[in-house]
Amino acid sequence: MATAYRRWWTPYLFLLPGLGAVVTFSLWPFLNTVVLSFTDARILTGGRYVGLANYRRALGDPDFWTALFNSVLYTVVVVPCLVVLPLALAVLVRKNIPGIGFFRSAFFTPVIASAVVVGLMWQWVLRSDGLVNTVLAKLRLISEPIPFLTDSTLLLFSAMLVTVWKGLGYYMVFYLAALGNVPASLYEAAALDGAGPVRRFVSVTVPSVKPMMLLVGTLSAISALRVFTEIYVFGGETGGPGGDSRTLPFLIRQVGLGFAGETGYAAAISLLLFLLTFVFSVLGRRLSKGDEA
Repeated sequence: MATAYRRWWTPYLFLLPGLGAVVTFSLWPFLNTVVLSFTDARILTGGRYVGLANYRRALGDPDFWTALFNSVLYTVVVVPCLVVLPLALAVLVRKNIPGIGFFRSAFFTPVIASAVVVGLMWQWVLRSDGLVNTVLAKLRLISEPIPFLTDSTLLLFSAMLVTVWKGLGYYMVFYLAALGNVPASLYEAAALDGAGPVRRFVSVTVPSVKPMMLLVGTLSAISALRVFTEIYVFGGETGGPGGDSRTLPFLIRQVGLGFAGETGYAAAISLLLFLLTFVFSVLGRRLSKGDEA
């Protein structure tokens, strides 16, 4: 009887370290954020319960709507790029040609590079006296520098470019794994039917890796909604000219760690961002189930 009892709780004993880490670093901070979102807490002072005041404030805050629009726009632009381009890249690097190993490594290098280092590198490339403007000026294609980092709209799209560039190699690996499971007989049958490379890609490759495309779309959407570093490196403490390039994570940081230190209000915005992320996750799950059906 004692042996059976020990067998019952032994598996849970092995789970305790992992469960402890999850509770300490994930569940407890999340629950604390939920509680804070209903208070007027600040960094150095406690807060009192204010009900839904922080959420009403967010829905009436122009800065919140600007950040929300930027985050959704960021996701709408970045996700299709990170679904399609890494797939095309994976198809190319699967070819067994001399030197292809070098290109596989080169495409993956941005993934392991620090986001701050990548942002600073692209800042040097895109600034008014940077590489892009200098080359375009030398070729007499522009008469004055393009304000990639001083125009709020261009700054946001420049940050999107960096996100896509850094994510290409990461999601390429996902597609390489998926492409490895596509039977070669499908390509052979399509070739016998007279299908060219483009037709084989559309008719064989895309349907075969569609579940992976949905997964990549969901993961890249979550990542895009959480983007912060690119905006911070390009736009500084204000998030670009007039703060018009701020995303929701940037606004949360600015509100929660700024001069006022309104952690309660920042927590409420964090919960709204969580709900937005949850919606994209559920949407990806529903599309995945529809594809399986």
